[in-house]
Amino acid sequence: MTAADFTGWDTEFQVDVSHGFLRESPTAPRRHNPSVILNTPDTSVLRVVREELANCDDFLFSVAFVSPRAIALLKQELVDHCAAGRTGTIVTSDFLGFNNPRAFEELLLLREELGIDVRLHESKAFHPKGYVFRTDAAVTAMMGSSNFTEAALVDNHEWNLKVSATDDSDLARQLESLITQQVSESTPLSRDWIEQYRSRYVPPTPRPHSPQLPPNQSTHRAGLITPNPMQEDALASLERIRKSGARRALIISATGTGKTILSALDARSCAPRRLLFVVHRETILDASIEAYARVFERDLHDFGKYTGSRKEADRPFVFASVQTLERHLDEFSADAFDYIIIDEAHRSAAESHKRIIDHFAPQFLLGMTATPERTDGANIFELYDFNVAYEIRLQHALENDLLAPFHYYGIADVTLPDGTTLDADTDPTLLVTPERIDHLVRSLETYTQAGIEPRGLIFCARTDEARRLSDALNATVFRGRQLRTLALTGDDSNDEREAAIRRLEDDGTDGLDYLLTVDIFNEGVDIPTINQVIMLRQTQSSIVFVQQLGRGLRKAPQKEYLVVLDFIANYANNYMIPIALFGDESLNKESLRKSLVTAEERGVLPGLSSVRFDRISQERVLAAISNARLDDARQLQNSIRSMHARLGSPPRLWDFWRFESTDPVVLANKDETFLQLRDKALGEKSGLSDREHRILKFVTRELLTAKRPHELLILRELLSGRALAQADLVSLFTQHGCDVPTHVLESLIRIFTLQFHTEPEREKTFGVPLAELHSSELRLTHEASTLLSDTRSPLRQGVDDIVRTGLALIARRYGTGNVLVHGAQYTRRDACRFLGWASNREGVINGYMPDHETRTCPIFVTLHKDDDVSDSTRYQDAILDRRHLHWFSKSKRTLASQDVRLILSGEYALPVFVKKDDAEGKAFYYLGEAQASDPVQTTMPTSAGAPLSVVTMTLTLDRPLDSALYDYFHPTLTV
Repeated sequence: MTAADFTGWDTEFQVDVSHGFLRESPTAPRRHNPSVILNTPDTSVLRVVREELANCDDFLFSVAFVSPRAIALLKQELVDHCAAGRTGTIVTSDFLGFNNPRAFEELLLLREELGIDVRLHESKAFHPKGYVFRTDAAVTAMMGSSNFTEAALVDNHEWNLKVSATDDSDLARQLESLITQQVSESTPLSRDWIEQYRSRYVPPTPRPHSPQLPPNQSTHRAGLITPNPMQEDALASLERIRKSGARRALIISATGTGKTILSALDARSCAPRRLLFVVHRETILDASIEAYARVFERDLHDFGKYTGSRKEADRPFVFASVQTLERHLDEFSADAFDYIIIDEAHRSAAESHKRIIDHFAPQFLLGMTATPERTDGANIFELYDFNVAYEIRLQHALENDLLAPFHYYGIADVTLPDGTTLDADTDPTLLVTPERIDHLVRSLETYTQAGIEPRGLIFCARTDEARRLSDALNATVFRGRQLRTLALTGDDSNDEREAAIRRLEDDGTDGLDYLLTVDIFNEGVDIPTINQVIMLRQTQSSIVFVQQLGRGLRKAPQKEYLVVLDFIANYANNYMIPIALFGDESLNKESLRKSLVTAEERGVLPGLSSVRFDRISQERVLAAISNARLDDARQLQNSIRSMHARLGSPPRLWDFWRFESTDPVVLANKDETFLQLRDKALGEKSGLSDREHRILKFVTRELLTAKRPHELLILRELLSGRALAQADLVSLFTQHGCDVPTHVLESLIRIFTLQFHTEPEREKTFGVPLAELHSSELRLTHEASTLLSDTRSPLRQGVDDIVRTGLALIARRYGTGNVLVHGAQYTRRDACRFLGWASNREGVINGYMPDHETRTCPIFVTLHKDDDVSDSTRYQDAILDRRHLHWFSKSKRTLASQDVRLILSGEYALPVFVKKDDAEGKAFYYLGEAQASDPVQTTMPTSAGAPLSVVTMTLTLDRPLDSALYDYFHPTLTV
């Protein structure tokens, strides 16, 4: 990158330096200004390092302390940096013996795989914490307190200062001299040095820690195993359910969060005379018995197995396989057990499970599952009387440190020599080509942990693929030795699977590095030492994805983190990846995009896990999101039926909000009302009259989607019977911290009286207004007041549901003010409302339109035009950097045109809204207000030959774009 890459780069640099050191400037580009770098919810050292790595030509990290997880957090950026032919150096040391030998193994891997120059400084007191990034034109340095550890990059209270200088500056000369000196005083890292260091390395003494241990361990107090905080909450909920008279309940808890211990603790509190624990697979019986023996402090003789080979039904605690128990039910009386636990309760709808559940009549029946949802429509919740005692999904489990952190890398699957990319229709033989095998092995070498033996599961799509890949991998030398793998499928017996698992956990010569599986090991297998999960098949179900990811999330001694490699081809289902990774079941495209943007922006997920995509795989996921029909009627109706199954009653929008399920706004706007969609899904009839339907449609279309609380606050007051003068509205909004100017108040009133709306909307869509002005007071019309007076009517319940749900989601997504939120999406119609226009002019705004009453001129930009747009609108608008846009006026304009002069005058606010292309729908991202400058009168070519006059100018935003949103838009980064 050179100075020529930026228009007026040297001027911008001077403005930034002046802004940082002399006088703050609201128009400074803020690309090179000095800044203090902290770890906060909005930014982090990690984020800054990632941004700088993406833009520099060369880097130097001079750091005393390094951790393997810090390298994992930056692995994708380092891969991308080096793949672009750019260079880097890392200088560290063995100061204080702090660095684990594994950290040096990871650094050596960077040297061997990526070509990064990793060096060891000779000083015995090497303690710097500096990061330097160079281009041909400038140098940026960040120095302060942050070492190259995951805590220092993300979590710790750190102080760092980032400064930039031109390449000709004295600071650049000083830094160059320092870098040269550090390199000259250091030697390249080598494997021999690591082995010598390992021989003298003394691991740190474990520090005392709180009683909250990993969920598969327990806290001992006076010999008694006690619950961790998550388990305490669940136990309290189970006790409340029993006190209510219920005799069944369901626990939903992510794999690895301690469901078995939890069930044992609850059973212990009930002091059962006899207990039955039912499992689908015998492979987990021994671990379950051991857990119960520890919790109950009973001799193992009290615990019996009931399986094909053992029938120990006389013991107080019986642990049975479903298959054996079902065949011998007649040997047990209905009241044989006081307390029964069904493991993997999502299988409870199977006939074998149902016969067992129906046969027994315990005092309490507890089901446990990580994924209660089923694709066959069976209702698991009903089997447990709709009593969900506790629910902790993957995201919450990570937040509570119940699982091992993971580092997920989305990697583009191989492109074959003839240019073929893999997709759902690919010939199966192409899945085992030498090119794909080589791509797999190189990715394993680059991304997986160094210095520890691999213990991985590789999930394949087909049996033949798994077997042939296993054969090929077994002929491969990986990090100095032959790989050892085995393919397992549904055809293999339980004994064969058990033997394979033992070999995977074995450190000896008969051990395995990887098991390649097809349609097994998604559940019902417990291998805590798994440190790699490799996905070589498309994501066809977010449920299965989470199950497979969960195989590696159990905590285990010496297990720092899990590496997940997901090979992403051109699959239409790629949109399911963010659904699974982020637990986003909203069926809202913008929510999924934002999940990806947030992961990019923050750098980490809860629990210091991370999600990174290489460029091509990210493009494929974003394209799949754009192309997916997430909100088609069938999917939304399935969501309604699923929620109905969970609740045992028709769901409200509030239920979807509180359970973090499908986006209520998406549900409510698919049909004319949510009630209408729900009736279709459940085969019911709400019986609304035409006028009631129109009222509900108005509240749905106009108020739930308002993206500010004002309309819903007004409606809530009107429903209470109040009449509201302007002074009342001002008081109402002040009370809720959302003051608005007078012209916006008037616009709000016009929304309720339908004066804001177009004539077709007034006549055909909504009909008679919901409210009217009477003696300068806003009140419900007589008809609306009458129809909404019965709080038990379907209409009133639907309206109350919208008010409650809308206020909650708006507060979380948009805040309380009449303020356009940077990075949020708005339509032209939304802009008319927020800017306080007297009427809706969305149909005539097009690229921009001034409103003289409010002195605003919103600008709407579509970066990538469809091929069929007219020559007169084929503008080449572009985002130049995080602060500036190159923008075209409407065609047939000159510097003398009235609208051009108005935009350049500085007298009108210029809110800027941008979308990538029309595939994103009607909504645009709000980038902020802009100032227009540097106008140039020019022309646009046309197919007819005669050019069209146009004016180009630079729009300077009031604040820089967030880096992830900039990456999403910028044409050199995404398509």
